[in-house]
Amino acid sequence: MIRSTQNGVSYYQFKNLAACSGIEHRIFARSGGHSQPPFASLNVCYGIGDSRKNVSANRGVISHIMATGQLVFVRQVHGCEIAVLGRNRKKQDKTTAGQTVTADAVVTDLEGKNLVIQVADCQAVLLYEPARRVIANVHCGWRGSVQNIIGRTIEVMKQHFGCYPSRIQAGIGPSLGPCCAEFINYRKEIPMEFWRYMGLNAHFDFWALSRDQMIQAGMAEISIETSGICTRCHKDDFFSYRAARTTGRFAAVIGLTERKS
Repeated sequence: MIRSTQNGVSYYQFKNLAACSGIEHRIFARSGGHSQPPFASLNVCYGIGDSRKNVSANRGVISHIMATGQLVFVRQVHGCEIAVLGRNRKKQDKTTAGQTVTADAVVTDLEGKNLVIQVADCQAVLLYEPARRVIANVHCGWRGSVQNIIGRTIEVMKQHFGCYPSRIQAGIGPSLGPCCAEFINYRKEIPMEFWRYMGLNAHFDFWALSRDQMIQAGMAEISIETSGICTRCHKDDFFSYRAARTTGRFAAVIGLTERKS
């Protein structure tokens, strides 16, 4: 990944997505915001104990760095609901007005909409299909993984917008790595079919699982970039729920830019 800093705010970009024209994306680190400990400092999530004033200011920081477009948030619940924002979709107005739609993935072909996923150990998976100019942002924790929310999102892109899975570019954001993804209750939580992703001491490689689910959905392996950054190991750079139960959420953002006339 490529790391950059702007006005004291650090963010990362995937090399494959950064090479694509027509989109902007950022994975924001936790620095450069207004929140105080334990949410210091660029927390973008309401409802976890942080001041609404600080969260609003932090979202303003994100918006300023993205430069153009409207931030689009959803209410994430570790489910597999997918919000579709298109020119003729009823959910569009509700979602762009604020956190009123419950979903863990968002898909759109609308320009000027910056899709935001809030994470602190879960994966944010960014998707872009350049031929159809469709983007998606997926919130994928272990519950999302076992429900294959990534594959479901790719299917939505295909069915609603005519996307070609083989043309999709993807980035798996900083999240809990196989070094720290320990699940001591995996026999109850994780179906047996996923145990092949388990290493020593009940540690799971959900990065590998996500890659495999994308490939099974028709994507090319070469089009998938994994950050390789474990949030728990890099808790000074990213929020991590495993490292500190009371903590903030960092933002993963992708948006379609407006075509030049």
